[in-house]
Amino acid sequence: MLSADIGEGHNATASAVEEAARTLWPGCATRRLDTLEVMGPGVGPLFRWIYVRNVESTPWLYDLFYNALWRQRWFADAARRFVGAWAGPLLRRHIDAWNPDVVISTYPMATAGLDHLRRRGGLNVPTSAIVSDFCPHPFWVYPEIDLHYVMSEASLRCLHHAQPDAAGAVCVPPVSTRFRPMDRESARRSTGLPTGGFQLLVACGSLAFGSVERAVDTALTVPGVDHVVVACGRNEQLRDRLLGRQDPRGRLIPLGWVEDMPALTAAADLVLSNAGGATALEAMACGRTMIMFEPIAGHGRANAELMARAGLAELCPDTEALATALRRFTENEEHLRSYERRVLAHASSGEFTEQTARLARLPRHEGSRPLRAQDRFFVHATTPAVPQQTGAVLRMRGSPPERTARDWAEYLAWLVRERARELPMLCRVLVRGRHRAPSWHTVPEIDPWRHLSHHDTDERSAERVLNEFFTSEVPTDRPPWQLMVLCTPHSTLILAKLHHCLGDGIAVTDTLVRLLRDEEPPRPAESRSAKPGVEGGRAILPSTTPRALLDGIRTTARGFLSLARAGTAPSCFLNGPSTPARSFGTLELPTRSVRAAARAHGVPRSVLLIALVAEALHRELAEREGTRAGQRLRVMVPRTTRDSRSVTDSVEFGNHTVAVSVDLPVGPMSTTERVEQVNNLLRAGQHDGQPLAAGMVMRALGLLPTPVHRRVVRAVYQSRFFNTILSVMPGSPRPPHVWGDLVAGVVPVLPLASGVGVATGVINWGETVGIGVTADARLGGIAERLVGRIHDVSTELTGSTTESAAPPRDREGRR
Repeated sequence: MLSADIGEGHNATASAVEEAARTLWPGCATRRLDTLEVMGPGVGPLFRWIYVRNVESTPWLYDLFYNALWRQRWFADAARRFVGAWAGPLLRRHIDAWNPDVVISTYPMATAGLDHLRRRGGLNVPTSAIVSDFCPHPFWVYPEIDLHYVMSEASLRCLHHAQPDAAGAVCVPPVSTRFRPMDRESARRSTGLPTGGFQLLVACGSLAFGSVERAVDTALTVPGVDHVVVACGRNEQLRDRLLGRQDPRGRLIPLGWVEDMPALTAAADLVLSNAGGATALEAMACGRTMIMFEPIAGHGRANAELMARAGLAELCPDTEALATALRRFTENEEHLRSYERRVLAHASSGEFTEQTARLARLPRHEGSRPLRAQDRFFVHATTPAVPQQTGAVLRMRGSPPERTARDWAEYLAWLVRERARELPMLCRVLVRGRHRAPSWHTVPEIDPWRHLSHHDTDERSAERVLNEFFTSEVPTDRPPWQLMVLCTPHSTLILAKLHHCLGDGIAVTDTLVRLLRDEEPPRPAESRSAKPGVEGGRAILPSTTPRALLDGIRTTARGFLSLARAGTAPSCFLNGPSTPARSFGTLELPTRSVRAAARAHGVPRSVLLIALVAEALHRELAEREGTRAGQRLRVMVPRTTRDSRSVTDSVEFGNHTVAVSVDLPVGPMSTTERVEQVNNLLRAGQHDGQPLAAGMVMRALGLLPTPVHRRVVRAVYQSRFFNTILSVMPGSPRPPHVWGDLVAGVVPVLPLASGVGVATGVINWGETVGIGVTADARLGGIAERLVGRIHDVSTELTGSTTESAAPPRDREGRR
């Protein structure tokens, strides 16, 4: 237990936890550390003096500090990091020496120290914090703590406002079991108080500061208040002043330190306080109505306002409001009892012992993690007209006819519950701010039905549903991914989309396979060396030998020169103002035919597929506006920097790509000649250093302040610098099964860029090559026309190279 001797609230909460622990685990050992004492000699007395002086003499200064925590995020972060770096290493000595099973903090500076230790990889036991203030402020809440207990749903909303990636839950008041509802008359007899009349208890913590005497003066003017009991705690000066008053009727009862506060609280009809801390929680546990009068500065005022909004206390900002409230409570007993019932219902909504037991078995919670520069790129590139989300269409084969989309969805929901925690991509929530760098935080649980949907429909409606799914923007108030099962009388499709900042096409496909596949994925293959250059769209970084390093510097210099010389993209009808509407075209080609055609032309399959797209673009251009000799289109080609491996291995999530530009030939020429030109062009591009230079530029951009980074990304990721996007991805030579069905085909769905009207994705998948075209709807039916042209070109090449190549399947392969 990490607490602090600064008032009794933090220690009272710690005592309640220790009491619950002894009930749960008889014979367990507990140890309590005073955080201020651990932080150094004299720290405790100094901080107590500062706290009392601020509240009593300079409340404006305390308000200034408290408001700055909420309004100036940089200030809150700096203050918390400073305290954490101070307290964390000092606490660690004691924690390591004692080797506890659970660590629980009831003091914010201690929680800051625990957060510091967690961020540096230490403290691998369940770690939690109990926020005894009703309104958690930024100094109370930390992203690396496994769980924060707060006092109400309103408090939980404040917690997430203070720290969006913090883990929180609501608990009942964390007070000793001695604080419980009991008969007022019995409680008064046990404390020696008068047994009759209406009693107001004024309890403002162990230090009893604030407007105590103003509250007493006002209460004594209300005829219905028979006795005013004041718990002065350690404030002997206050008690002496109250005892010195003339009180012939004996209505004022000043008390010093009281050992039996549970009975004193239960004896009251009303409890008046000014901070909303432990005293308020103890009154709630006893089922007593609270009045918050002239709350102390900073957290006291925030606590009181939140309790009032939750209907658990009456807030009186001045003496006039206090007098009115006291008259209402003394004259209307039903009003008083309704408050008591509401407070008691809240305080008895759970068992604190059971809630304490949860703290011993908490899963590890990770706070925010900054996005890599490559991932932030796609956060900044996102606009309402060009959402950056990537996806795939999985075509199942062998599904029983009686299996409905609802059946599929329930099975996928079970898979999500079982496997999502092991797949980091599926558990990340995007945290964004206008001036802060975007970051990830991990959610402890995934609700499958917030990510899953299903449709049973006919073939004609399936096209509309598919278009609507991939056109709508993926929600970012949860992990930004969605699945849909789409069943028609002749096909079963699983549609998937994710925000592009989660990962590139390889990461997306890998995650889908690992989530859905029936069999356990094999162990990752041993690291395999790869030849320098680019193979299958993969950019390989050079080795680090001295000679290779020198070659790498030269290559990078050539790359920067190539980027500088590239200039702007040629004018093309594909480019224009972006709209939110999309159209999609999908096609599957037989892998055997593509392989045979590539072999016949003496080029890799990736080169042949890029040439097919170039030929399709040529034919579209020729029909629309004519083409001329030597005409080219600037194509942005993402190239992966991952090691060479298939998606059956475990792939790190995130974007591990660099973008290079290629000027594809689209002028008049034979298809064979175009294949040859594309091959020569890509081969030369392997050595021009663009991938290395582009990767360095991407990382350098990530060092810019967030507003500047956003502006630069949107300035460069647009049609001024390229006409279209084309990505060729490796896939799986051995497609997996899902619920006994073969994933017979996969078609990628790529996002567009600002002003760029067409993007084409290609993936090799078992017996098929999946091709997906995304187009801005302003271009009409170009997506369908392009996949049709790719199909026609493939048929021409296949017919000229092999007679055994199987024709593409029309219904299942082409939409």
